[in-house]
Amino acid sequence: MAESIDERLAAAGLPPLPRRMWLEIDTQALAGNLAAVRELVGPGLALNAVVKADAYGHGLVPVARVFERAGADRLCVASLDEALALRAGGISLPVLVLFPVPGEAIALAAGERIEIVAAEHESAVAALRSWAAARAEQDFVDVHLEVETGLSRGGVKPGAVVALARDILTVPGARLAGIWSHLATPEEETVTFAQDEAFEQAVAALRAAGIAVPSRHLSATGGLFTEWAASYEGIRPGLSLYGVLPDNLPIGARERDIAPRLRPAMALKCRPLRVEPFPAGTPVGYGGRWVTPRDSIVATLPVGYGDGWARSSAPGAQALVRGRRVPLVGTVAMDAVMADVTEIAGVDLDDEFVLLGTQGDDEIDANELARLRNTIPWEVVTSMAYRVPRVYHAGSVLLGSRTLNGEAGGAVEAVA
Repeated sequence: MAESIDERLAAAGLPPLPRRMWLEIDTQALAGNLAAVRELVGPGLALNAVVKADAYGHGLVPVARVFERAGADRLCVASLDEALALRAGGISLPVLVLFPVPGEAIALAAGERIEIVAAEHESAVAALRSWAAARAEQDFVDVHLEVETGLSRGGVKPGAVVALARDILTVPGARLAGIWSHLATPEEETVTFAQDEAFEQAVAALRAAGIAVPSRHLSATGGLFTEWAASYEGIRPGLSLYGVLPDNLPIGARERDIAPRLRPAMALKCRPLRVEPFPAGTPVGYGGRWVTPRDSIVATLPVGYGDGWARSSAPGAQALVRGRRVPLVGTVAMDAVMADVTEIAGVDLDDEFVLLGTQGDDEIDANELARLRNTIPWEVVTSMAYRVPRVYHAGSVLLGSRTLNGEAGGAVEAVA
């Protein structure tokens, strides 16, 4: 019988988990996924790894350490506090905040060598000028100009790029370090081409105005694996680095050799709180929405919507135990969900259930859960709550853990 999580943690000198559920994060998969993406685009491009939203639920600082050691050139986050957490965690790579930071926080960003975005003309320039008026002579801040090309979420339109770039360049200490946009529908060729064309118009306008074109980045996971969007000088992969590609993404011919090498890095596991027999006709869970159709054995699993296991997972979700699928039944509660284990003889409190990941020859992946919940795989992984313990491993070797009480095991940062 395989070692239990308790035995594995003890053997690695790590503290026991505070709960009977946990996420396992495979650092070898993370590093391997980054290497596969690097091979796809070649060594000359900046690989800007996206680690926003707690590294897509995998753990911000531990994952950033893995990507830093595996050869990422920059990390991308959504907010300044995420960037500051990376610096506090010892990350020295360039860090880009993809959404505008408060004007009064530019000094803090500059002091921590955090790169910022200019996504609107008037407010961005006013904030930069206010910062420049009080800056020390040696201080600088790198600014990436965002272009609106069709997502309709942020950035200035191509015709307004030159005016914004000129104003940024007049601010003492402000450096135009990048120009970028984001694809709205990378799975659709014509839409992607239209956005690429709009981006090219913005770049051409800079050249025509005599402004040096900074590093360009447009493609994220979708643009990379469809082969429809240009890679320019940099890319911003997110989901693919975690080993997931969405179901509806049409993989390009050149990318078909790389895509199968991506390995999901996240698995959600637990051990039951109770395994109990019930007679036929017993209501189970809130509202009694599921009633035992026969004499049944029901396992209570310590996973609920408070952990990111959405109520929309029911009905239809399954778990793996002893290498076989069992249905999850009843209403998903904040901290628990039930499994009907009647067909699996001998299930007890020591059994390990897998709700996301592989057990035996079967796998429940993020796309399966996304289809069930009528959502996307990004939401499946990023919705994993911070309170869920993370256990980091390279193959069979446990490296460290992260709980609400902090990190344990200095080897979390290691890449085996």
